[in-house]
Amino acid sequence: MRDIRLPPTGSATVHVISAGYAREESDGERVASTVTLIQDGNAAIVVDPGMVASRQALLAALAGHGLAPEAVTDIVFSHHHPDHTVNAALFTAARIHDHWAIYDGDLWISREAEGYQLSPSVTLMATPGHTPEDITTLAATPDGVHACTHAWWASDGPAQDPFAPDASVLSASRARILAVATVIIPGHGPAFRPGETTPR
Repeated sequence: MRDIRLPPTGSATVHVISAGYAREESDGERVASTVTLIQDGNAAIVVDPGMVASRQALLAALAGHGLAPEAVTDIVFSHHHPDHTVNAALFTAARIHDHWAIYDGDLWISREAEGYQLSPSVTLMATPGHTPEDITTLAATPDGVHACTHAWWASDGPAQDPFAPDASVLSASRARILAVATVIIPGHGPAFRPGETTPR
């Protein structure tokens, strides 16, 4: 893996437009993806447009930042579990990015995610762990680097991801992310700043 190069001070803005969760309730398991909007120049990027309690609320949150669904230019899937992908079709004009390609209409553009720049301040990083194909979206902002990732479900981990095929691979990816990120936006929880208790 090559070094990820980010500008020392980026121009991106980052907004969590739907904070995710994973919890057991009396009627069953409730799961929602953390959905994030990143804006950088002409790029309007939505990361992990997956399961949410209300699609209308998701689109209203997007509109609160001055964007219609068709104005979203790019979607990033951190991985291919349905709870992080099922609402991608809401964004009809967006290119889709995953670990090995860009999908634009009927065009399949093969490329590795590692080091790929979506915009001047937004870069993808290969971070296998939760699945072997996981990627992290790094957004350099004036206040630091935000990492949209499923290396953590929430601020408390879990320390051992029950779905990770290899705990040592996940640990190595967490270390790579923590080396560059000042804010973590996890797969199923609100953003947090990592500290001593952050699972590694």
